[in-house]
Amino acid sequence: MALNQQEKQQIVKTHGRHEKDTGSPEVQISTLTKRIADLTEHLKTNKKDYSCQRGLMTMVSKRRRLQNYFKANCTPEEYQKLIKKLKLRK
Repeated sequence: MALNQQEKQQIVKTHGRHEKDTGSPEVQISTLTKRIADLTEHLKTNKKDYSCQRGLMTMVSKRRRLQNYFKANCTPEEYQKLIKKLKLRK
């Protein structure tokens, strides 16, 4: 369920500001989006994994807070570009 090193490097390469960027909001939102997708697939087969459900809700709310921060501190074009690239709502 956790991202392996190659997946994380690929996300940093596509969304990061430089090659070792792991702290920018774009990269954090992207990694959380990937982890949320993986957990969603896991929960489709394991419906009663309630601890995993709780972790998923935590990640979704953390991503929402990061999105709000990114929206407040960047240009609207950058925000829309990220949302469209990750195929997120709002």
